[in-house]
Amino acid sequence: MAQNFAKQWFENYFADFDAAQEELGELDRQLGDGDFAVNLSSALALGKKGLEPLPDDASAEEVFHAVSQGFLNTGGTSGPLLGMWFRDIAKAFGAENGDVSALAAGVRAGTSTIQRLGGAQAGDKTMVDAMLPAADALEKAASDGSDLAAALQAAVAGAEEGADSTADIKASLGRASYVGDVAVGLPDPGAKAIALFFESGLKAARSA
Repeated sequence: MAQNFAKQWFENYFADFDAAQEELGELDRQLGDGDFAVNLSSALALGKKGLEPLPDDASAEEVFHAVSQGFLNTGGTSGPLLGMWFRDIAKAFGAENGDVSALAAGVRAGTSTIQRLGGAQAGDKTMVDAMLPAADALEKAASDGSDLAAALQAAVAGAEEGADSTADIKASLGRASYVGDVAVGLPDPGAKAIALFFESGLKAARSA
């Protein structure tokens, strides 16, 4: 992995999420909640603080671990769950050979952790609907021998398709499940935030 790639990925995401926060928050309000974007913004602020002491050449394992600690120390549900997701990605970068293989293994492991703890399955209108196709795409990219940029481009396509598909779903979990048919036609903000995360990574890979 190119020097500073992982840090650049998160720096991109801090900026990209800030630009999208109002839109994601409005989606969440229409789906019956309204605190998702605020909670994720707080988690990102702690993640950003965790990155500050790391050198520019910090490994991907170190970067993802530092961000995970910030997320795990936030309230709500999404922050800690994503903290576990990032922690599993950090572990994979420490254990796997090859950036694409590590990312694929980490995203799969982290998504499985979230599913186990949160109970979400594909089609429940949650961030898992973006994570699962991204994991599938990364695993295929690793099998095909794709480079990191190509792997992330495939992950973006999978995550975006998964996130967009949630607009057609009546939620089964979370606050959105309380509003019934009102949720139909609106994509899940958590899934959109995951797609945005992979988009931020793709930009970092292309500029590395």
